[in-house]
Amino acid sequence: MMEESKLTRFQRRYLMDYVKRGDTLPLQCHPTSSKEPAPAFSPPVYQLSRLSAKPHLRPAKVCQAGDAYVREKFKPRARRDLENEKQRLQNILATGKDVVEHKVKQTQVQTKEEEIPEPDRFEELVNEVQERKDFLAEMEALGQGKKYRRILLTEISQKMREMEIIDKKRSEEMREIMTKDIPGGNKSDPHD
Repeated sequence: MMEESKLTRFQRRYLMDYVKRGDTLPLQCHPTSSKEPAPAFSPPVYQLSRLSAKPHLRPAKVCQAGDAYVREKFKPRARRDLENEKQRLQNILATGKDVVEHKVKQTQVQTKEEEIPEPDRFEELVNEVQERKDFLAEMEALGQGKKYRRILLTEISQKMREMEIIDKKRSEEMREIMTKDIPGGNKSDPHD
């Protein structure tokens, strides 16, 4: 094998010394001297082979000791009035100027909204019953009355029951008001 590899006599003798000692063969065999040359500069490939195969990971204790697992505390910021911001942006886009509206106008709008009375629940119920009757009539005209009749009649009866309860409460309130206004109340005198 040594003859086929075309080694010099020095290289053959060098390798045979290793074999006689029972050592492993060297990776490089220098051609002319018995001394191994000291490399003046090691190539980067040679440095890469010295790196360990394990990646350099930090232990869990080191990670937990740091600030990696600490959450930042929530710090609330001052809230902005979004409605005022919207109005301001609308004014800027409409007029090109940042115009501050007077608070007097806003208070007038608010008082107008307060003046609108709430619709009476009894009247709402009357309207809802009428809507259901109209819808049932339309469905019967289209031939779909059987589908909706039971549902709508049930809803109408529920609305009517609620209307009766409201009516009883109102009539009791009226009786109380009337008995308070009239001295002596409804007491009938048997001697009359």
